Amino acid sequence: MACRKNSQLVLAGDRGGLAWPPPAGDPAAAAMPAVTISIDDPRASDVRALVARHLEFATSHKPPGDIHALDVAGLLDPAVTVFSCRAGGQLLAVGALKRLDRRHAELKSMHTAETARGRGIGRAMLAHLLGVARDRGFRCLSLKTGSQPAFAPARSLYARAGFTPCAPFSSYQPSHSSIFMTLSLDCRAAVAPTCRREAPLRPRRLIGVQPPATSRRQQP
Repeated sequence: MACRKNSQLVLAGDRGGLAWPPPAGDPAAAAMPAVTISIDDPRASDVRALVARHLEFATSHKPPGDIHALDVAGLLDPAVTVFSCRAGGQLLAVGALKRLDRRHAELKSMHTAETARGRGIGRAMLAHLLGVARDRGFRCLSLKTGSQPAFAPARSLYARAGFTPCAPFSSYQPSHSSIFMTLSLDCRAAVAPTCRREAPLRPRRLIGVQPPATSRRQQP
């Protein structure tokens, strides 16, 4: 998956529903927008609004001293690349990669719009970011998430992708309200020290994206 190209997702339903988009011969196919993931500007109005909701979620579940979610200014850091997932122009999710050093990157700002949850959007975004990280030559991808019950779906998503718990990395300090996870992106070479407890990501088909209902309109 080349990091300079959009990901065009043609995936099956998460919950046993009909495949989406439908077969080309189905009249409904022409009416359904493609779901794409591509680099985006955090200053865009809808991206800014979803980033704000991401920050609100973090502040409502974590103590003030342990919130490291990036605001728009932080996402404009040259070391950070922001991606959006859209269907027909409608923003479904955001995610970001932050370069820590030549071989190590951090997963940031993973957030799916509430009305788009349960359709595999987060899983598709994670798969895209893993592909971009590999294309850019990173050997290890790490993340910091919450230990609270509200973050259980995120922890499960990362664990299913092969991320395992690790010690705090970069400038982070140990915290009872945070969990650190890491994944080796290079199965051919010896694992770096910060990735020593990782399991390689198993190749698998992307499944699970369904589009938002055509009758529902999402406000930015």
